[in-house]
Amino acid sequence: MRKYEVMFIVKPGDEEVINNAVAKFENLIKSTGGNVDKVDRWGKRRLAYEVKDFIEGYYCLITFSAEAATVFELERVLKITDDVIKHMIIKLDD
Repeated sequence: MRKYEVMFIVKPGDEEVINNAVAKFENLIKSTGGNVDKVDRWGKRRLAYEVKDFIEGYYCLITFSAEAATVFELERVLKITDDVIKHMIIKLDD
């Protein structure tokens, strides 16, 4: 298993929507065989430029260990989740 980081920005709004989005991705990583090492919630911040008509977003960073199949599934789900404005998955150096 390799180490990865996923950074995603959730639409600002209700705290419950944000918590559900973070929990959804944590559970996805765990259910596909990965291990969540750390969840770092950065909070609501102003975006550098307008994205999908939003100027603010809720930033979250998850550090995890997983196989490639987990990363592909996470990428797929991030793309189709309406609450996610932007996302990026990075493989960390060993």
